[in-house]
Amino acid sequence: MRYIRYAFWAIVGLCLIVLSLANRELVELQALPSALADLAGVSPTVQIPLFVAILLGVALGLVIGLIWEWIREYKHRAAVSRKDREAKALQREVDRLKAEKHEGKDEVLALLE
Repeated sequence: MRYIRYAFWAIVGLCLIVLSLANRELVELQALPSALADLAGVSPTVQIPLFVAILLGVALGLVIGLIWEWIREYKHRAAVSRKDREAKALQREVDRLKAEKHEGKDEVLALLE
């Protein structure tokens, strides 16, 4: 199974290298559309290779998705934590009751009573 995982990541890496080599031309990225930039009086632009723009877009999408899922699953993590605390409290209660039941009594004498 480990080799399949290594092969998969090698194929992904090879695809990223091929994508990067095929898209080395510089592109100009603008932070604002031209109409809005004229209205605001600023036009922040940057020139970067196309593969960097693609990879940054993918990375940003992954980060946003990760944060979205982490927030969405909060209620499940909270429920598991609550149930874990409850189970530990019940286990402590069982241990305490077992200790009280057998505290100071000999089993033979307990059977005679």
